[in-house]
Amino acid sequence: MSIRSLLPLTTSGGAEAGISNRQHITCVYKCGDACSAPIPNTTDNPYFGDIATEISRRGALKAAGVMALAVGATQVMPSMAAAQSSGAGALDGGSLGGNADGITTDFTPVRPNTADAVTVPEGYSSDVVIRWGDPVIQGAPEFDFENQTAAKQAQQYGFNCDLAVMFPMDDRDERFLYIANHEYTTEPSMFRGYDEANPTREQVEIAWAAHGLSVVELASRANDGGLDPVLGSYNRRITALTKFELRGPAVGALTRTNADPTGSDVKGTLNNCAGGHTPWGTVLSGEENFNQYFGTADTITDADTLEQFRRYGISAEPSGRLWENFDDRFDLAKEPNEVNRFGYVVEIDPWNPNSTPVKHSAMGRFKHEGATVHVTADGTVVAYSGDDERFDYLYKFVSSRKIVPGNSASARAENMKILDEGTLYVATFSGNSPATEIDGSGTLPSDGAFDGGGTWLPLMTVAADGKAVSHVDGMTPEQVAVHTRMAGDKVGATKMDRPEDVEPSPTTGKVYMALTNNTQRGTNGKAAADEANPRHNNKHGQVVEISDDHSGTTFGWNLLLVCGNPEAADSYFGGFDKSKVSPISCPDNVAFGPNGSLWVSTDGNALGFNDGLYYVATEAPNRGETKLFLTVPIGAETCGPLVTAGRVLVNVQHPGEKDGATIENPASHWPDGGSSQPRPSTVVAWKNGFSGGSGSLGGLLPSGSLGS
Repeated sequence: MSIRSLLPLTTSGGAEAGISNRQHITCVYKCGDACSAPIPNTTDNPYFGDIATEISRRGALKAAGVMALAVGATQVMPSMAAAQSSGAGALDGGSLGGNADGITTDFTPVRPNTADAVTVPEGYSSDVVIRWGDPVIQGAPEFDFENQTAAKQAQQYGFNCDLAVMFPMDDRDERFLYIANHEYTTEPSMFRGYDEANPTREQVEIAWAAHGLSVVELASRANDGGLDPVLGSYNRRITALTKFELRGPAVGALTRTNADPTGSDVKGTLNNCAGGHTPWGTVLSGEENFNQYFGTADTITDADTLEQFRRYGISAEPSGRLWENFDDRFDLAKEPNEVNRFGYVVEIDPWNPNSTPVKHSAMGRFKHEGATVHVTADGTVVAYSGDDERFDYLYKFVSSRKIVPGNSASARAENMKILDEGTLYVATFSGNSPATEIDGSGTLPSDGAFDGGGTWLPLMTVAADGKAVSHVDGMTPEQVAVHTRMAGDKVGATKMDRPEDVEPSPTTGKVYMALTNNTQRGTNGKAAADEANPRHNNKHGQVVEISDDHSGTTFGWNLLLVCGNPEAADSYFGGFDKSKVSPISCPDNVAFGPNGSLWVSTDGNALGFNDGLYYVATEAPNRGETKLFLTVPIGAETCGPLVTAGRVLVNVQHPGEKDGATIENPASHWPDGGSSQPRPSTVVAWKNGFSGGSGSLGGLLPSGSLGS
């Protein structure tokens, strides 16, 4: 199979030039147009030197005095056995219902395309599970695009779904509890006649309700692999107005507001991107581009405050959505601490619709793409998270609590404290090739691989009594928790090319990180290439494979993929024959399927065709082979994803989001066709012959299950 047979028949001039397919309107509403803004990280961090080594040594000594890792294997609970392998929500070792005609990796790759449809391989089918505006809560009205209200939206599926998590329901045959988050709203696609300079209160309140998460019961269809939503008792909408509890060292002077003198009673969650599940049956979700929702028309003069805002990309000017005109908490001049209450990993108990979700500040505050959990053989819980910004960092949190066995609400409540106690680390990477061989061209060094080692530098440790110790000179624990990026700057963390999803393999324990792109690498005095980020003007991104001492402070790494056109000299596919791969660009999310198979989804690929979901081989003899399994419609991003033995679920985010498209002249009519407006939706795909009503739910274990 030739590369030419896998590339699209035609590409635009921009795609030929390697310009991302992500549209400007998406950049504006998804991340506040971060790529057009100044890069927040202006530090001149050492790559890895004596200063960082000394900080690491001192930090390790401090940590030893307050941290005791959990030891001893604990019982695997029913909900734990039902949990998925990783933040993408994959289940391992079995099928989420169904027969043997399930998902395999021997499919014929989909041809790259620009179709306004979800395209799956020959022999597979797909269907929509739930759309933006579909009822979630019992009694919710049906969606009416022309007559939407905030009250309706608060009961319906939110906008721009991203994370996909699904748990089998032990007491209901072929029923599942599905959790998705809703990253952001694109108001010009939601409201006819939207005036960005003068939004109405109703439009703003609809947007608040369209953010957050949805918990939805799903039922298997008996005659195929489809899934249908059920208005069940667990169903729930979490929005920008839902009560959250902020926990950990951030709580204090930096998080207190006029409305909340405690600093811990937070209203809502924003810009939830990827995430994960926990072995105790809860869901983690990362607050990512939260900075864009805050603004002010007033003047802020305090230099320290302005510098803290700048480091997080927060502009002390009117925001794009102008929410500050409708609620003072979004006005930086009136409530400068409100923004410090966002940018955390949030944890949801989907089994209790009345529970209060939690924000874990011990895991740091930054633009969390998500958080995914690995459990070591001795019971230590390790959570990985990337900071999705050009030249920002990779983090992990190592717990010091043991998992409480059992499947009761009280056990889950105790286990929801695990991510409040332990040590937060940031990563430094070092290469093993001569510096002269890493010149920014992407040419492989003489040893035939981009690889090396790394060290985790401790930033803070939180003890069982809630007391925290900072390992960063000149910063208190509260400052480390709230201004985590600045702590990473101080210790000399390695600047990466947009660290997004980071997930451990359920079978090997290796950790895989998607670095989406960084066109500023090596330009205009910005950081030059290094072995982990080997290309200047990096349009296509890479996938890093990490062999981590999960509860320790050292790791090895290599680049599994250096993405891009396989015909280009600067792309690398793990040593696999590049004439036999599917072209891939801009990796975003990673997921694991049955038997540990790796799947990678893309966002804004710069090769001129629609985004998609790829199977990627991680072991010889096919290591580095990429096979395109699914593509999403025009203008859409492939999110989730969730891969099981029987089904693949993806969230199709922002379909039809093309510059110049309007409600009157949409670029897409997916998923409903005809003259309909595009609607972000969840999609399920299955192999023909798969029957969702005939399978077993047993034998499923999460990533890093105790004893693995």
